[in-house]
Amino acid sequence: MTKIEHLSFPNESQAYRAARAALLDDEIALRRQIEAVAAKRRALPPGGEVPEDYSFERIGAYQRPERVKLSELFGDKPSIILNSFMFGAERDKPCNGCTHMLDAIDGSARHVGQRAPLYVVAKSPIARLEAWAKDRRWPHLIFLSDVEGRYSADYFGDTSKISDAKRAQRGMKPGENWDETIFNVFHKGGGTIRHVWASEMAYAPDDPGQHHRAGDLVDPLWGLLDMTPEGRGDWFPSLTY
Repeated sequence: MTKIEHLSFPNESQAYRAARAALLDDEIALRRQIEAVAAKRRALPPGGEVPEDYSFERIGAYQRPERVKLSELFGDKPSIILNSFMFGAERDKPCNGCTHMLDAIDGSARHVGQRAPLYVVAKSPIARLEAWAKDRRWPHLIFLSDVEGRYSADYFGDTSKISDAKRAQRGMKPGENWDETIFNVFHKGGGTIRHVWASEMAYAPDDPGQHHRAGDLVDPLWGLLDMTPEGRGDWFPSLTY
């Protein structure tokens, strides 16, 4: 292994440089672990075939809404990414955590579609989603309205189909349900659409002092705060400041 020639910043101590060099070794190991996990994600066996060709109302880049089937979302690409947005009709305002993440993802949406189209699904009428996108100035995100909730229930954009054991683990009351954030990836091949992967950490037990961090792969806010001595703390983003 090639020896690393380290940087040296003004007036840093030998103790600082030794600790920073050791941390850099850990950061490099983490980089390799992230790539190893991504490779395992890409190597998963084929997932389950979708049970139906879900129907949505679609709007994006401030265009006119239209009805569209899941099978039509792929265009000429083999894979698509759907993000479930916690903005169901029962909410006066959308989830502030989801919203801050979409603030950042909007800029990436114009690029990711060159490889895998990205859609944001919510159980709200399309006019409500369009109004919120305009308010947040999201010109690149494409929204899917799933008012009936068939897709959201099957792919855990809400909690209606989680098991009793999972409900007990999460401390949910009987009959208690809400919409939930989750990414789902689908692949189309040979006329068949299959589920590929989901950000299931959204439903996994949290570690002490942490939220589930299921969106950290695509959320730059937390990475920026993790660079600072103060870290994330118990702060959480708001819709306005």
